[in-house]
Formats: sequence, structure tokens, C-alpha cells
Amino acid sequence: MATKIFVNLPVKDLQKSRNFFSQLGYTFNKQFTDDKAACLVISEDIYAMLITEPFFQTFVPGKEISDTSKAKEVLVCLSADSREAVDRHIEKAVTAGGNEFRKPEDHGFMYGRSFEDPDGHVWEIMWMDPAAVMPQEQVEPLAAEA
Repeated sequence: MATKIFVNLPVKDLQKSRNFFSQLGYTFNKQFTDDKAACLVISEDIYAMLITEPFFQTFVPGKEISDTSKAKEVLVCLSADSREAVDRHIEKAVTAGGNEFRKPEDHGFMYGRSFEDPDGHVWEIMWMDPAAVMPQEQVEPLAAEA
């Protein structure tokens, strides 16, 4: 089983992206950061590699990089500790130059908002009441197909 996640995202201006995420309070792992990519540390187990478009293209030969002004390929969703933390994160993102992507969604036990970063990638920030989450042992595994 995987224990960490590395999301790879193409960016037009690496320094602009680094400045944006720094204003949100994130740091970068210097060991995996250079002029072509920056390792955004989201948590101990979650990282986003912000990769310049020319370098990103080398990882997807023969494919186009999505034009985020026309299409969305992925929504990156991060959890927060409270509704207030969701709101603070979105406010920081908008202040730093991001755009709120959708109106807040409030389902009582779950609350979320989202923003677009300077490259048009959508980041969802959500809070879920821990009491509403089903314990893992109550989830039945899918039967193996024969």
C-alpha cells in the first residue's frame, strides 16, 4: 500500500507558483526543488510537484498539457480541521492571487470551498465532522471478481 502521495502539476511560472503557495503558508523541500520543479510540502505524507510546462511535457510524451482555462483534469482536495480553517485557507488563496472556484458547499456534516491557483488548478478545501465518518472496520471490501 502507498504511504505518501506526490501530485504532479504543470505550471507556467514556477516562481509565481512558489510565491502563491508560500503566501498560503506552505513550504518547499529544497532537496527536490530547482529551476524546473519545486516540491510543495502539504503535510508529512502529501506533496505537490510544481513542474514547469516544458519539463512536465517530458513526462507526458505525445500528449498535450491540459489548458486549465478550458478544461479541468483533476480536483485536488485537502482536509481542514474546522469550517473556520476552510474559510481562512480560501481567504488566503484569494488574497494571494487565486480565484474562488465555486460557492461554498454546506451539507451540515461536511463543508467545503475551492479555489483556482495561478495556473488554473482547482484545490478543494473541506471539513468533515469526524462523527459522520464510518469506521473503517464497518466498510465491507468488494468481493474479488472471478
